[in-house]
Order: sequence, then C-alpha cells, then structure tokens
Amino acid sequence: MEPTPISRTGQKTILVVDNDPHTLEVVSGFLRGEYTVLTANGGIEALRRSKDCKEAIDLLLTDFSMGTMTGIELATQITIARPTIKVLLMSGFPSGMLVLNDGWHFLPKPFISSQLKTLIHTLLSPGLKSRFSAAS
Repeated sequence: MEPTPISRTGQKTILVVDNDPHTLEVVSGFLRGEYTVLTANGGIEALRRSKDCKEAIDLLLTDFSMGTMTGIELATQITIARPTIKVLLMSGFPSGMLVLNDGWHFLPKPFISSQLKTLIHTLLSPGLKSRFSAAS
C-alpha cells in the first residue's frame, strides 16, 4: 500500500480511484505537484485509504465502472464518512446515461490533462470561472 503523503499547507488532497493501473498512473500523474494525490486500485482499497487518511480529502476522482464496486457506490459510501468531499466521476459512458447525485460531477473519457486540471481547479475553487464549469 502506498503511504499517505503529508500535504503541504494549503494544498488540496485528491483520492484518485481506477481499477486500470495505467489509467490510475496517468491520471494521478496529471495532478501530482499541484495536489496531494492518494491512489487506490478499486473501491475496496479506496474505502480503506479514506478511512486511514486522517487529513481532509477534498475530492474523490473515480472511474464509474470498476468491477465489484461502481464509482457511484464508492462515492456514496465515502460521502457518508466525508460529507464535504467533492465527487468527480470519469467514464467512457456518455454523460446522458448516468444519473448523478446533486453536487456530483462527470468528466467523459477520453480527456486531456488541461480539461481535468481546469475542472478540478474549478470544483476546489468555486469562485473561479472556467470554460469547463458547465461540465457538471
């Protein structure tokens, strides 16, 4: 298990979850440096990481389809323990096929790093306007 990094003062923490190791590495690589990034290879590991992390987790970035636990199921369980966490689901499914809880957001795959970074920055800094603000 990857150790939980200590966040720098003021740095936001993102829990990135995907059962595909390549996708997990690429997406978390986009975010390292700007954010404290925790990774999990699926829902069960993500629940354990969330429980073990004593610091705030500001955003859950999870794939929708991960085998035994969907991103919706994961987000539902994590938001019970962390009600202020923001949720961003990513998937190759068209957004019209997904029904999300109020306040949850969706990013269709494939995406480029600038789309992901801009959307996350907008979610974690709500006063900032961006061309991706309407993606929710």
